[in-house]
Amino acid sequence: MTLVSHQPTFIIFAEKISFMRKLILSLLFVTFLLTANAQQRLVYQMYVLGSTDGDTTFVEVKRSGNQLKIQDINEFDGQLIPGISTDITYVDYSQDSAFFQMSYSDGDEYFCSFPLKNNNVTFTEEGEEMMNGYKCKKYRTSINSNTIEVWMTETLGYNATPSISRGALNGVMIKQLINGNRVFELKNIKKDRKLKNEIIPDNLGTRVSAQDIDKISKEKLIIRVPVFDEEQINFAEIEKFQGEIPYDSVIRFAYGTLILKKINLQNLPEHYSYFIEVEQQSNGDAYDRSGSIFVIPTERELSLKDALIDSIQLLHSYTDRRDITYRAIKLEDDFLPVVELMRFFTPFGVNHYNNAVYIDGLEWHDVAYYKQDVTDVSKHLRGDVLIGAFIGNYDGGGHKLSLDVVAYPSDYSWDLSQNDDWTLPLFNTCNVMEMAGQHYGRMFKTDSLTVEFEVPENVSDLRLRYISTGHGGWGGGDEFNPKENTIIIDGEKVFTHTPWRCDCATYREYNPASGNFWNGTSSSDLSRSGWCPGTATQPVYFDLSFLKPGKHTITIAIPQGEDVGSSFNHWMVSGILLGINN
Repeated sequence: MTLVSHQPTFIIFAEKISFMRKLILSLLFVTFLLTANAQQRLVYQMYVLGSTDGDTTFVEVKRSGNQLKIQDINEFDGQLIPGISTDITYVDYSQDSAFFQMSYSDGDEYFCSFPLKNNNVTFTEEGEEMMNGYKCKKYRTSINSNTIEVWMTETLGYNATPSISRGALNGVMIKQLINGNRVFELKNIKKDRKLKNEIIPDNLGTRVSAQDIDKISKEKLIIRVPVFDEEQINFAEIEKFQGEIPYDSVIRFAYGTLILKKINLQNLPEHYSYFIEVEQQSNGDAYDRSGSIFVIPTERELSLKDALIDSIQLLHSYTDRRDITYRAIKLEDDFLPVVELMRFFTPFGVNHYNNAVYIDGLEWHDVAYYKQDVTDVSKHLRGDVLIGAFIGNYDGGGHKLSLDVVAYPSDYSWDLSQNDDWTLPLFNTCNVMEMAGQHYGRMFKTDSLTVEFEVPENVSDLRLRYISTGHGGWGGGDEFNPKENTIIIDGEKVFTHTPWRCDCATYREYNPASGNFWNGTSSSDLSRSGWCPGTATQPVYFDLSFLKPGKHTITIAIPQGEDVGSSFNHWMVSGILLGINN
């Protein structure tokens, strides 16, 4: 008889529990090891070989499984300019997809997606070699005449790269070299057990196209201030304005041919570039007209604002040898002339007359567009600003005009301590108050224009910003005949300049109402003294760095032509002294 020993049932059950516990713990440990191995933080550095300016940037790549999170990790001291985004690129190798996300401090978030494979880029494998301690495959490609070399290692068992815009290669990027001197290389790898398995957020913000995300990025950085929006500038009876000019209201003066607005513009760091953008179209006037965008300085006792609200007779006068009196045209102890930002000229009837004239082969533009860099006079675009627009015309419909002031950054720093530009408006014969009694600049027939000014002790690097256009619209008039402008400093002739534009035919399609001649040319095609219909006249600059501190004189002399009957020649000249405040 065989005796069989039976273990109690509870002992067998306990042993099973113990086995299961060990199995679970083992599985958890393996999972932990696998998870830990799947989470890394890679840091890359980017620099230029031979550079001594310390311009090195760092990029962090966090990896969890098949996903990457790529982000710059550069530290910045000080306050950033507005419009800077936090940019992150996410990669999902399992979905062959990448996502670029921009996040802003105001809560706005945008993203776009794109495939990892880039069919426009082909890499050629050039063999294997050691790079920074890793066995790598070397690849080469060329994009837009730039030679790009890439070293990838597959020894780490996963994929990771800080640069995915040119497509994804297998392995981890160890180094990238562009044109032999721009380096992007791996600095270190560390495990990061704090990473989640899924590092791509469920909500990345508003989805937009790649083109739109670039547009949004730039628009956020730009500071744009709308000033005028399709405001009419015409000749009409208007109610005379009385009292203080309010902020952000468009006020009309000089029978509606001059519009003015008081705005407050923030003080920006000196690295910002200032531009003005103007759009103009005819609202009935068929002719080419003189126009000006300007600022009225109010630092001194008198300004053009006093003349606009009261009378031009309040301001200083200058009488030439023909007994013609000119007011508000030059610097005085208690008066600054207007600061001309842009001199522009309307085309013949753009938009309003587009359907009235048909010429085979020509397609009329809908609007005349002008954009000009005014950074050198941006001192006058800070704080409270009286900014105006003038178009000389006698038409009831006149013109429509829009104006924006636009500032572009060239640095990330919001440092306001470096604004050291200095300006002194000297003269301006562009008669923006033409319809309120301010005469054309006809003095050059018998006289020159002389202005006394003083250079302070702490100002250097002086330059003259000079705009000059000649007018007299008949064959023998100054508009169609080159005339040399002479600039005399302290009694000595130092510069000559002949304003002349011979490219006016380029702008034919802005000029539907231009008169056409028997020989196939048109009035708007003709070369002119420093201007063309539908263009802005660019300033020219003269070096006055030789001027010492103290009092000086500047004289402008032009051989203005003879008048013919009731027709006369005249010159619009403006000059601003620029310098650096030390």
